[in-house]
Amino acid sequence: MAHSAETLYNGTKVFISENHRFGTDAMLLSGFCRPRRAERAVDLCSGCGIVALRWHDLGHRGECLSVELDAEGTGLLEQAVAAQPECDHIRPLNRDLNELAADGGYHLVAANPPYFTGGYVSPEAARATARHEGGCTLEQVAAAAARLLRDGGRFAMCNRPEHLARTCCILSAAGLEPKRLVFAKQTPKDAPWLFLLEAQKNRKPGLRYEPDIYMADETGRPSLQLQAIYRQGM
Repeated sequence: MAHSAETLYNGTKVFISENHRFGTDAMLLSGFCRPRRAERAVDLCSGCGIVALRWHDLGHRGECLSVELDAEGTGLLEQAVAAQPECDHIRPLNRDLNELAADGGYHLVAANPPYFTGGYVSPEAARATARHEGGCTLEQVAAAAARLLRDGGRFAMCNRPEHLARTCCILSAAGLEPKRLVFAKQTPKDAPWLFLLEAQKNRKPGLRYEPDIYMADETGRPSLQLQAIYRQGM
């Protein structure tokens, strides 16, 4: 498998390919809601394993299950784990998330799910699966997270702002109550391009809106806020 490597802030390597890369959304998600050092965690729709590897880079050492439907993505993470023995607490799993058995013991589940429900669909299977809801709908992601989480456990995800109302309804219906919300904007004057949402299993309603994340400062350079998130999370 042809691949290259990207190195995270604290030295962890992420293997990427033409079909499995990572972007700002995954970096923001992994910094927005991350497990404490020894907590059990799951990275759903993991692609090349960026969220699990970023959590490791930020200090996580507990059990981490990384679930990806596409075998190439899982293979990239397997190579990254094999090349970095200190990452052996991460377990790559090439499986449909609908087939995951209920565990009920995880502290945190995160997902960077497919964003699009219509429009152009790539003829390349890996890209189509990563970008469009098909075999992996938001309802299925929420159901898998609910099965995996302990009572009070956290579920974190990101998506486009136009899907926020639908997302909150789906999560609540699955027993995952939205608790924290952050919008990401290019600059303060721009409309948000992404939201980050954390929910908790079997908790009462009560959503807290947190300060926006700005990608760039007034000069167009990466903001100090974004640089800090890349270094140490939120």
